[in-house]
Amino acid sequence: MILIGRFDKSLRRVPRAWPESRLDQSPGLTITAFPNKVLGIMSKPVIEYESVVRPEWIDSNGHLNLAYYVVVFDLATDALYAALGIGDAYREMSGNSCFTAETHTLYEREVRLGDKLLVKGWLLGADTKRLHYFHEMFHVDSGERSAVQELMALHIDMRVRRVAPYPAERYAALQQAVREYAPATLPKGAGRRIALPA
Repeated sequence: MILIGRFDKSLRRVPRAWPESRLDQSPGLTITAFPNKVLGIMSKPVIEYESVVRPEWIDSNGHLNLAYYVVVFDLATDALYAALGIGDAYREMSGNSCFTAETHTLYEREVRLGDKLLVKGWLLGADTKRLHYFHEMFHVDSGERSAVQELMALHIDMRVRRVAPYPAERYAALQQAVREYAPATLPKGAGRRIALPA
């Protein structure tokens, strides 16, 4: 049994038992009984990646150009993939890789030349062919969150460059990682869509 949490109407976290076998039976990215929610026993990022804003990343407004937020997030993705065992070494060994299929980036605060950045990479879910994850970028000195990016990646057989299932052992390892890392509540901004205020 694994302890997961649910939230009652007062938003207090209430632990309850969930059969571990049910976690692996879901065809989607989250537990079947709780659609569109990610539940776990811990809330810790898979990786923390550090960077510094470079002169060539600054735009005419004197702050980090929007494209280079994505560059920093992409470097954090490399670190996340390596930590999950699906990075460069996995590609060289297996002939498989992961391609990003969808992203959503939210810019919250500007950062400037020389600012130190910290990206926390969260694992939200995985199924037989997909990986769902989320990055938060923080300004190290102020501690403020500067941007977030939510991503969906597809597992690719590089020999034919088509979507393919993860090998059984890698799928099992990713499911274990989801159990270990999936946050009890979604990070702020995850699942957000672009829309005008109602």
